[in-house]
Amino acid sequence: MKILNNDWEAVLAPEFEKSYFVELEQFLAEQYSLSTVYPPKEEVMSAFYTVAYSEVKVVILGQDPYHGPGQAHGMSFSVKESVPLPPSLRNIFKELVHDLGCPMPNNGYLMDWAKQGVFLLNTVLTVRQGEANSHKGHGWEQFTDAVIEKLAKRTEPIIFVLWGKPAQSKRKIIEKNGGQHFILQSPHPSPLSAHRGFFGSKPFSKINDKLIEWRRQPIDWCLNDKQ
Repeated sequence: MKILNNDWEAVLAPEFEKSYFVELEQFLAEQYSLSTVYPPKEEVMSAFYTVAYSEVKVVILGQDPYHGPGQAHGMSFSVKESVPLPPSLRNIFKELVHDLGCPMPNNGYLMDWAKQGVFLLNTVLTVRQGEANSHKGHGWEQFTDAVIEKLAKRTEPIIFVLWGKPAQSKRKIIEKNGGQHFILQSPHPSPLSAHRGFFGSKPFSKINDKLIEWRRQPIDWCLNDKQ
């Protein structure tokens, strides 16, 4: 978990030595040995492997991983090509179609977003099968607080997208550490809350408008023509 093969490794090295992270690793070793945990151990840090610290343009912050078989692979909201769309991701795609006129994606693999600098992070990075929030309160929140803080301290501005209350709890860390960033927040895209303000929030066009204002390359959010 500690070998990230890019600049995240140096950025996060102090966290890996702290007592809470050592305890988290012990907890995870026990959990993986006693029960089914998602994502697979080798994919827990996929978001970090895929988008280097210096290359992050947009952070999409979710809650904890999907807890169904074969769904979570270490990037928030994403599932691999052969996996049926979870309800939250289906709602994200509905908003994408409405916002930008993209065709409905034919699968839920968001790697193409990540390759453009979209960092797909959850506030908690592991979960027991069938038990949402089962790894809440064991250290992941402290780790992802540190990740957000280190991103917020970057001088180059970042767009932070906070969907749902666990993600929005990080807002104070962003604002405390850098006023140069742009924050978008709305209810979570899950069926329980999407109709309370996620639908119609137009996050994708707002992100691109801000990137263009900053004279940076906008994200090509449409997926089908590349996969």
